[in-house]
Amino acid sequence: MQTSWGDLEVSDAHVHFFSSGFFTALAKQRSALRGVATAESAESIAQLLGWAAPPAEPEGLAALWVREVDRHGVHRAALIASVPADEHSVAAAVGRYSERFYGYFMLNPLAPDAAERVRSALDEGKLQTVCLFPAMHRFSMQDQVVRAVLDLAAAHARAAVFVHCGVLTVGVRGKLGLPSAFDMRFSNPIDLHAVALAYPKLKFVVPHFGAGYFREALMLCDLCPNVYLDTSSSNSWTRYQPEAQDLATVFRRALDVAGAGRLLFGTDSSYFPRGWNSAIFESQSSALRQIGVSAPDARRIFGENLQQLLAR
Repeated sequence: MQTSWGDLEVSDAHVHFFSSGFFTALAKQRSALRGVATAESAESIAQLLGWAAPPAEPEGLAALWVREVDRHGVHRAALIASVPADEHSVAAAVGRYSERFYGYFMLNPLAPDAAERVRSALDEGKLQTVCLFPAMHRFSMQDQVVRAVLDLAAAHARAAVFVHCGVLTVGVRGKLGLPSAFDMRFSNPIDLHAVALAYPKLKFVVPHFGAGYFREALMLCDLCPNVYLDTSSSNSWTRYQPEAQDLATVFRRALDVAGAGRLLFGTDSSYFPRGWNSAIFESQSSALRQIGVSAPDARRIFGENLQQLLAR
């Protein structure tokens, strides 16, 4: 991709893979909430949201994403299976286009089959990053069940663990009238501190600069060199922190503490027909140009760091 820093090989660290399985899971939840015996179709849920329904097979959705990132000049993307038990969808996408995608998958570590799911996903080799949402699934990163998951991840040299901290809102759930019974007691990045120290060779990724816990995320990065920050989304959490109300300031402080080598560019792209959210790339590029980031550091942030983190 041609930019003011020259040609950047952009890799997006945060793209949700809204598969047919994702919509089917939402349909089941909505039908159960309404007391309807027969679940709505994935197509009807997409229609309610005003989105394009994905192809039935994940390889078809993967092909759409290949064309979409090609259209924007994006080299690679990390695809996230965005409901538990949908890891096979992203695995299929990575299996078909291993040179274009990295595989992430959401896991509820409290589920009885969590350890087996992690073992199977990582051993197969198509998925590399376990995504944990403590507030969503109401657990602490200090829980013993989480340690069992981390032990499995740590056994794979190129595995990483994504931990969502801070404010968590899932807009699609609100649009469908689904409850979001999240618990922010479990959302502070500080909860990850002792864990990251206990697994010094395992890489952890905290998205959205900590999503409202920016100060705590910076403290965590300062104390734990194996913690990375993903820059994705509109970062609207800045309205909670007057001292970080503009993205340029956020980047400047993150660079001061974590350095250019531990920032991972991401967009939080998800659905079609919007596709890849180029506006996020433009706003982050503008902020980094504003603070005078060098071309080598821009290359690290926009692609090299992710490629080095997950290189097979």
